[in-house]
Amino acid sequence: MTTASVWEETRTFFPLFLSQIEKRQARSACVVGASDGKFVLPLARRGIHVFAIERNQTAVDGGPITLPGPTDTVMPGLRRLSEFIGSMIRLCRPRGGILGAEYMMPVEPRHFTIEHYPGEGNLRSHLPGWSIDWETYTPAFVEAPHVEQLTEHVHRMGLIIATRP
Repeated sequence: MTTASVWEETRTFFPLFLSQIEKRQARSACVVGASDGKFVLPLARRGIHVFAIERNQTAVDGGPITLPGPTDTVMPGLRRLSEFIGSMIRLCRPRGGILGAEYMMPVEPRHFTIEHYPGEGNLRSHLPGWSIDWETYTPAFVEAPHVEQLTEHVHRMGLIIATRP
């Protein structure tokens, strides 16, 4: 999926999520962390009404990006992973709502002590009663420098797609 996004070269599970919502003929979607529209625009081009949440005004309006050095974790405005997931759940339709979460997983020893790097299967506990439609993880991989990570670095990613009964 080609975009003009500053995130264009980063790896993503988004095509899997997009496939799931197309199969279910979703009419609306909420993208938390909309950035510069990398995931918003493909949805909108398919006629899906998109509610985009982004706290960085430069990401929304464009302009030069000035970033601090790399940080261990970013969870804007929320202190706990459960609060973040709870907020996303509240955005989902009460019946048949689909939640897709792409997230970073622990790689370095210090990550295993940080709640915002859930391990395999850990997000399931935040979704009691939900049907887990898809859950997958990558092995550790080296990613080239990008926005917010200005040097080559190691990632491990997870994806969970769940449906509210």
